[in-house]
Amino acid sequence: MAKLVYNEQGRLLFTEEMKQEYTLLMPQMLPVHFTMLKKVFELHGYKIDMLTTNHRGIVNEGLKYVHNDTCYPALLVIGQLIDAVKSGKYDPHKVGLLITQTGGGCRASNYIHLLRKALERAGYSYIPVVSVNLSGLEKNPGFSLGVKKLVQMAYSMIYGDLIVHMANQCRPYEIVEGETDRRVAKWVERLTKEFSGKGSFRPSHMRENFRKIVDDFASLPVNRVPKVRVGIVGEIYIKYAPLGNNNLEEFLLSEDCEPVVPGLVDFIIFKCDNRVEDHKLYGGRTVEALGAGVIQKYCRKLQRDMIAAVKRHPEFRAPCTFDHIKELVKGYLGYGNKMGEGWLLTGEMLELIDSGITNIVCTQPFGCLPNHVVGKGMVRKIKDQQPQANIVCIDYDPGATRINQENRIKLMLANARLAAQKAAPADQPAETAAQPAAAGV
Repeated sequence: MAKLVYNEQGRLLFTEEMKQEYTLLMPQMLPVHFTMLKKVFELHGYKIDMLTTNHRGIVNEGLKYVHNDTCYPALLVIGQLIDAVKSGKYDPHKVGLLITQTGGGCRASNYIHLLRKALERAGYSYIPVVSVNLSGLEKNPGFSLGVKKLVQMAYSMIYGDLIVHMANQCRPYEIVEGETDRRVAKWVERLTKEFSGKGSFRPSHMRENFRKIVDDFASLPVNRVPKVRVGIVGEIYIKYAPLGNNNLEEFLLSEDCEPVVPGLVDFIIFKCDNRVEDHKLYGGRTVEALGAGVIQKYCRKLQRDMIAAVKRHPEFRAPCTFDHIKELVKGYLGYGNKMGEGWLLTGEMLELIDSGITNIVCTQPFGCLPNHVVGKGMVRKIKDQQPQANIVCIDYDPGATRINQENRIKLMLANARLAAQKAAPADQPAETAAQPAAAGV
């Protein structure tokens, strides 16, 4: 059994010996992206088990060990991890917990400390917690992020963005139920198998895969009856994780809508861009700004290649570039506003409206002040400039009932259909007019 090793500050380290013996439990945020991310870690010798549990007991566990004034994503992530340890599925003496840290002023920087405190209170202080971060916040001898691993992680994220983007534009219109999900599963399996092969991360090979993915989804039989398109923005975990947003995308599909979810790569570029902007605004270490600039440039190139592949098929709406979002936010927020999702959240709402998607659900976790400022706090200004915007801000917390959240979204959808009906030509049948045009709302 691996020896427990502590650093000078008394923090339990994840060692090389643990790497051989331990299974790392990883909370899931985006099913497609994180499945590929799991494969990347496994290629580098880690045993990973991704947590997909979704039940009320997770919230209850979080409430036991996390103060209820702490932001809801922290409560959920910690509750899910402790629930897994208590489930009996794992040997608690041979598991570690893997969690991302963003750094900065967001409470996501403190999740890891809250988790260690929760483990101690639950009697599991011997379980190591591994931080995945690019800020040098914590280091462990048994876990590192080298250049190769970072490139593979970047490719996982961009592939995930493309697959989800295509699937969301096919699933509401598919003729054969479940065909979209089958193609998603096919591509996730195919790409993860490629990760271990030589040349799989060459830019030319990736561009070829982009084209093949788009072509495959373009061949899927669909009936493109106009539907209400609804953008989903907000705090990163609540926006993406079904556990956090009460299966929001599934609910919108049940309401005969097309969910539109901005990609994760924009957030990654945003975090790098913050380093560059910080250097411009406040000074600091030039080498950090240069390093962030290199990563940002690389991710932007991947994003442009992905967008180019989608544009080959005009029946699909291509995502926009990070540069376009950044340009749209001028006059609304300064680039120094970077806590939480910062100006990016406002920018995503503006980009959705700019592309004709005027109906937006802004997901807001309880206890997240930064995202209430750049989310709910910016709605009035956005509507002043974009009066066609139909935005509803939904709070998620342990005490919020799902039915109340869904009723508020249903009201937003009713307003969307009414607006579409009023905007329709007078000679258009009422039942047709009630549905927004494909290129409109």
